[in-house]
Amino acid sequence: MVITKRVFLASAFAAFSGPAMAQAWPAKSIRMIVPLAPGATADIVARLFADELGKSLGQTIVVDNKTGAGGTIATAELARAPADGYTMGLVSQGTMVFNIGLYKTPGYDSLKDLALVAVSGGVSNVLIVSPDNPAKAVADLLAQARAKPGELTYSSGGVGTSHHMSGVLLELRTGVKLQHVPYRATPAGIQAVANGEVAMGLFNTPTVIGLIKGGKLKALAVTSEKRSDLLPNVPTMIEAGVKDYVVNTWMGFAVPAQTPGPVIARLNAEINRIGQLPQVRDKMLAQGIEMLPPGSPAAAQKLVRDDLALWLPIIKASGASAE
Repeated sequence: MVITKRVFLASAFAAFSGPAMAQAWPAKSIRMIVPLAPGATADIVARLFADELGKSLGQTIVVDNKTGAGGTIATAELARAPADGYTMGLVSQGTMVFNIGLYKTPGYDSLKDLALVAVSGGVSNVLIVSPDNPAKAVADLLAQARAKPGELTYSSGGVGTSHHMSGVLLELRTGVKLQHVPYRATPAGIQAVANGEVAMGLFNTPTVIGLIKGGKLKALAVTSEKRSDLLPNVPTMIEAGVKDYVVNTWMGFAVPAQTPGPVIARLNAEINRIGQLPQVRDKMLAQGIEMLPPGSPAAAQKLVRDDLALWLPIIKASGASAE
């Protein structure tokens, strides 16, 4: 085999460009694409991490809010960005997993086009009923559902939301038949439960905790693997007898798939470190977001693969579509 000078130089450059880039990076500001409007919970999280990340990297992290189409616009733009370490984005279970099943053409492939660097936090759902509902436990509610198959109603903030999918998963895990009542917005769906217009709902903890503590809603279970620090006296769905029922809507940071490994490793280490800072944990908890254990980029990618394997068949079975 004859190795030309050009091939040799190209190979040498490829071999050394990774470490060299890692030493030089970052040499300029980094753009962080966020799929929600300023002031939204996800935006607050993004800016919290952007501020701390900028301090540790010695460069400004510029937050760029790109709203619309359930986050597909922002995430597709992230996927198309140059893989040079200067574009990252806030992503979530919704944008990386649910959207793949809900949109025929989301504009990106979560596994081929993106690399999840690290998971920053998670939000569980809460199974809620009206204070007037006689159910005192999940078993009581399931008994109501079995007594009248297909008649027990649950609300959501729209088709394809985690609230909707949580109800579909409950049907699959228990064999009960429920009736989904989608509302145009989350607050309307929650209020419908409080007013007794629908029997139950499975909504994100931050959106209902105030009403629970104020006595306007009754919490029967949380959907996380362990009890929530925000509702320590409320059992998990598994503790309540629903086997293998876990819904934890995570969020994290991703980069274009071909971003150099040393850059991904550095971002992973910094994001994990920032997530352990007491002031960051306190601010996240104030938003109703609980920190998840630090993990490697490989573990983050496995989370995406596992969630796609779990949720895509569920979304397909539900017939849910965002289009």
